[in-house]
Amino acid sequence: MSADLPEDHDEFERLDEPREGIPEVVATPQHLQEAADALAQGTGPIAVDAERASGYRYGQRAYLVQIRREGAGTWLIDPVPLEDLTPLAEVLTGPEWVLHAATQDIPCLDEIGLRPRALFDTELGARLAGLHRVGLSASLEYYLGLTLAKEHSAVDWSTRPLPEPWLRYAALDVEVLVELRDRMERDLAEQGKLEWARQEFAALCDFVPQRLQDPDPWRRTSGTHRLRGRRNTAALRELWLARDEIARERDVSPGRVLPDTTLVDLATRMPRHASSLTPERAERSPSRQRRAEQGILRYQRTWLAAIRRAVELPEEELPPPNARSDGPPPVRVWADRDPAAAARLTQARADLAALSEVLDVPVENLLTPDTVRRVLWRPPGDRTPEGVSVALEQLGARPWQRELVGPILAAALHAHP
Repeated sequence: MSADLPEDHDEFERLDEPREGIPEVVATPQHLQEAADALAQGTGPIAVDAERASGYRYGQRAYLVQIRREGAGTWLIDPVPLEDLTPLAEVLTGPEWVLHAATQDIPCLDEIGLRPRALFDTELGARLAGLHRVGLSASLEYYLGLTLAKEHSAVDWSTRPLPEPWLRYAALDVEVLVELRDRMERDLAEQGKLEWARQEFAALCDFVPQRLQDPDPWRRTSGTHRLRGRRNTAALRELWLARDEIARERDVSPGRVLPDTTLVDLATRMPRHASSLTPERAERSPSRQRRAEQGILRYQRTWLAAIRRAVELPEEELPPPNARSDGPPPVRVWADRDPAAAARLTQARADLAALSEVLDVPVENLLTPDTVRRVLWRPPGDRTPEGVSVALEQLGARPWQRELVGPILAAALHAHP
């Protein structure tokens, strides 16, 4: 893999100020049209970033959009007061977007009508290029010799007016993103990986987060493994739905209504009376503990009603303890349920790890672990490399992945029929 960066950042130039200063926030239709006209006159790819209020507000809404293009400068767009972003969307439709960690920003940008048709993801590019650290700051240090402070990355971006230091940070996030893209593209080309990256970037344009496809989002609650019975699982579902409704109405993060730890505690114990609602499991911090106690007290009737609904559910309506899946069982049971499949997986994992070292690409980027397991647990009828390639294509693997990983999986299938 590529060499790690030095721990001492003194040798890097610190990126402290946008070259044209901090832009005025675009918050009116007239100003938005001005931004769109300027960006239309610019040239080359467009650097794009978005800031959310994760952990503070309900959902993953974008509260600030940062855009920069050569010849147009940097624009900070406040989508909250702007009901119609069509002028901006029209300008962004054709050019390539440059994003860092595109899967984080695409959903909230899509929600406000902005969607890339071509993109370059500098985080994914860094992974394919073999960097050990792939954050924006680390990538800038590696390719441009610049260091970027991230002290405002987790603030409440729904705050209005936005403080000047936050706006400076936001503008700097796109300040040299295109320059980073150009240097990274040259590196990928020199390593013979540019076509791989292009295929990955093209696939990202259609990205839809798993949370939007999940029929049972309540199962993602942290700590659900502690639940033992179907009725406890039903209690968690009812409590989660009640908390989600409160959070949506208040426009706050669900965890600020009641932390997951407390939610699971209630689902585990299923108390019937207000006096028994006090959590038995302490939260990790005093602030979370206060939040749990306040949430219990403020909505105690809601929690008791949710638990009562779970208690009264007929047995046949109780949810299964685990989510139904069309995928393979957990790997830990493979050896007992299908020793040949377990042997295939062991061989394939070893061969994929070796290929990862040779190519300087993380194993999970060569092919998702889920795809590997699906092919090895339920092999295609045609176990040749060609047949495996067809199966991988049906599961969404890109051509470069099928070419490199297909033979490895076919070899494992051949060795352990």
